[in-house]
Amino acid sequence: MVGVPLTVRRAKRRGRSHGRAHTITSVLEYAELGWASCMGAHPLREGRRACSCDRVGCPDPGAHPLSPAWQMMATTDAALLTRWWEQSPEASVILPTGRVFDVFDVPSAAGQTALAAMDASGFATGPVAANGDRVLFYVATRGAPEDEDEWWSCHLDYGPETIDATPGLRWHCRDSYVLAPPSSLADGSQSRWLRPPDGRPLPDPLHVLDWLADACD
Repeated sequence: MVGVPLTVRRAKRRGRSHGRAHTITSVLEYAELGWASCMGAHPLREGRRACSCDRVGCPDPGAHPLSPAWQMMATTDAALLTRWWEQSPEASVILPTGRVFDVFDVPSAAGQTALAAMDASGFATGPVAANGDRVLFYVATRGAPEDEDEWWSCHLDYGPETIDATPGLRWHCRDSYVLAPPSSLADGSQSRWLRPPDGRPLPDPLHVLDWLADACD
C-alpha cells in the first residue's frame, strides 16, 4: 500500500477488527434471544455504486439481504453466524420479521414523539431502534393466524382502520425483514438501539399502534 503511512494502515485494520467484533457480538446476542439473522448488503463510500450488491442503481443501498434465499438462510446458529461475519465483516445485519417479532417502522419525528409519550406514561416500549430518518418499534408477532383476516400485510394494503389513518407507517411482519444495529446506513451513520432488547416479553402490537397513531396524526 504505497503512499499510506503505516500508522494509518494500522488504524484502519483496528477499525475493521473492532467493527467486525461489534457486529458478531450483536448477531450472537440476537441469536440468544431466538432472533434469526442473515447477512445483508452494505453501503459503498467510494466509486460509482452506492451498494455492495450486483444491482445497478440499487434502490435501497446497504439495506437489503445479500441472497434471495434470505428467509431460508436466516439462522440462530452461533458458529455459522460467526463464520459469516468473520468472512464479510462489513455485511449488514438482516432480521426476518413475523417469526419472533413484528416491527412498526415510522418517520423519526413521529417515532421520537411516541417514544417520549410512552416513557412519560410508564408504558413498556420493548426494543426500539433508530435507522436514519426512521424509528423501529419491535412488538410481539402476529405470526400466521389460521384466519387470514387476522393477519395484516407489511405492505399495509389492508388492515386496521388505525393504519389507514397513520401516514408513513410500515408494518413489517410475515415475509418481511428489517435492518438491525449496528448496520451501516447509506448516509454514513449506523443503525442504533434507543431501547435495546433485554429478553423481556415484547409489547402487544395493537397497543403500540395506538401510541403511534396518536403521534402520526
